[in-house]
Amino acid sequence: MTPSSPFDKRQHVVETAYALFKRAGFHATGIDRIIAEADVAKMTMYRHFPSKDELIVEVLEYRARRFERQLDQLAQESLAPERKIARIFDWHQRWFRSPDFHGCLFAHALAEFGDPRHPVFKAVARQKNGLRQRMQAILVEMMPRGRAESVSATLLMLIEGATLMAQMGEGDAAIRAARKAALDIIAASRGPQ
Repeated sequence: MTPSSPFDKRQHVVETAYALFKRAGFHATGIDRIIAEADVAKMTMYRHFPSKDELIVEVLEYRARRFERQLDQLAQESLAPERKIARIFDWHQRWFRSPDFHGCLFAHALAEFGDPRHPVFKAVARQKNGLRQRMQAILVEMMPRGRAESVSATLLMLIEGATLMAQMGEGDAAIRAARKAALDIIAASRGPQ
């Protein structure tokens, strides 16, 4: 059954495309397949998304918002900065174990849309930079801004590496090692330099 309101239809298309893109990829999933799976008229699809690229960007933003809501909740908790960072790694561990895990949708998008001027590439960059900036904001509570910037970039690389290893079936070991390395780096970065 197709949702009735324009917003509901738009959201239904986004959620349908999200499910298809994460399973089959962006280029391999055609608009006609999305239309059929979402059970919407072609005109409805193009009214909401004049191009496939616009739909892909909206799907990536939808996925980013889901993750950001969880990070917003974490930011409001009164935990030590190290514990907040550890919780981000814990979230990734739960994600790696979920039956819904198919690797990072943003990394897949980057692999398919490598041109830095492309809107999909820019959507990926916004999400990855957003996570790095959130970790930096947490770390600023305990270290100078420049050091927090450097450490947050390193933590993002640890997360991205662990995500790739999880896609290869080694998620638990990878995230444990990444989490330990992250906490060791944070502890070492607290001291005078």
